[in-house]
Parts: sequence; C-alpha cells; structure tokens
Amino acid sequence: MASKKNKARSARDLNPRKFKKKTSVLVIEKVEYIDYKDVDLLQRFMSDRAKIKNRRVAGNTLQQQREIANAVKVAREMALLPYAKRVASTRTGGRGRDGGREGGRDRDTSLSDDVNDTVVDDAIEDAETIDATETEEV
Repeated sequence: MASKKNKARSARDLNPRKFKKKTSVLVIEKVEYIDYKDVDLLQRFMSDRAKIKNRRVAGNTLQQQREIANAVKVAREMALLPYAKRVASTRTGGRGRDGGREGGRDRDTSLSDDVNDTVVDDAIEDAETIDATETEEV
C-alpha cells in the first residue's frame, strides 16, 4: 500500500508544471565579454536597491551569472556602481520603536518639530530685541 507522501509525489510527476525558461539579456544582445566598465549593462542585472539579481530572475546561465557578479563587484570597488542605494520611504502606521505605545512622539517628527520651534522662538526674540532698540532710539 502506498503512503500519502508517495501519492502526492506521483500526482506531481504526472502533471509537471511547464514553464518557459527566461532568456538572458546577454544572449539577446549577443554580448561575448562582460566588462566591469560597462555600467549600463551591469545595472540591468541589479535591483533598485543595487542588489545583484539572482539567476532565476535575470535568466542567466551559471557561468554568465558568475561573470556578472564578479564584474559588478569590481565596478563597485572602482566606484562605478554603488554598494547600496538609499530609498526614501515614509512610515505608515504599524508598530514603531516605542512598541505601539500611544503618546510617544515619532522620532522623525520630533526632530523637525524641535527645529521649527527653535526657529520660531529665535524669530520672536529677534523681533522683541528690534522693538526694544527702536523704542530706546526714540
């Protein structure tokens, strides 16, 4: 008697998923040599955060992926490509550093509020000193 484990496996073998293998950009453009100075080509194999895309996503063969990875690493060392890109994002809700407690000020807004308050306080003090000097002159 066959176990459940073997039945599930046999069902998968009967109907395997058919997928089309992604063709590499290198094959399409007939690139023979991957040069570390060719930044435009290397950026096509990098994500928006400057990570190297994996083989499955890029559609490269193992040898092509190794050559691309080595070229990207050399280009990063030569400062032609960044190691990482900073992505600006705003926090939306969720649990912050305070563990979800209410009443605590957000770290991002507290700094900007303090700066704005200081600027306003300085402007008020400057206006008061100007008023004081004008009354003394009269």
